[in-house]
Amino acid sequence: MNVYLVLLIGIGILGWIVQLNLNNKFKKYSKMPLTNGMTGRDVAERMLRENGITEVTVRSTGGTLTDHYNPSDKTINLSESVYASDSVAAAAVAAHETGHAIQHACAYAPLKMRSALVPVVSFSGQWVTWLILGGMILLGAGQVFFGQIVAVVGIVLYGMITLFTFITLPVEINASQRALAWLSNTGITNSYNDGAARDALRSAAYTYVVSALGALANLLYYVWLFFGRRN
Repeated sequence: MNVYLVLLIGIGILGWIVQLNLNNKFKKYSKMPLTNGMTGRDVAERMLRENGITEVTVRSTGGTLTDHYNPSDKTINLSESVYASDSVAAAAVAAHETGHAIQHACAYAPLKMRSALVPVVSFSGQWVTWLILGGMILLGAGQVFFGQIVAVVGIVLYGMITLFTFITLPVEINASQRALAWLSNTGITNSYNDGAARDALRSAAYTYVVSALGALANLLYYVWLFFGRRN
């Protein structure tokens, strides 16, 4: 087994561990209520008001940990376990997603870059696997010229996906920084539960780090396959 496969397997296991840790932390801090009784919706709406943002709507969405900010329709979508919950976990997640709305309002550069890449990443995700496999099949069949072209196009497209995951890192970290600072400054979190909010968002950030590392490992593996075939 080559080093790239070992790396991919290792990152896959690490990703599973990180996701399990996130789920456990969210369950733990979902049982820790805020002292003021504010729900996730309350936190998001207050944070929006205090930052002068009036055009963003806070909505409830189905699922667990499906929370996200949609810049296209300016909505903060909070999962059911966050929207109506008065827990520390709900406050942290709601403030984090509101942090994205604030980034959008102030034209935060990494968020603009990530948004611009969304159509490219969507297109790449549909075709990259077929292009890389097709390129390798052509190379194996002796169609070197066409195989190289198809494989390189696939690798370039996957490179865009990898770039997207790395641009996502500062976007997510900055949103958490905005959230934690605001929660602390407003007194919504205090010395008793501020550490829990930080731990919850830190655990979420690890998932993005692993995702970026996984994308990079896949990209290196595809490059190895391509150049290995050539040699």
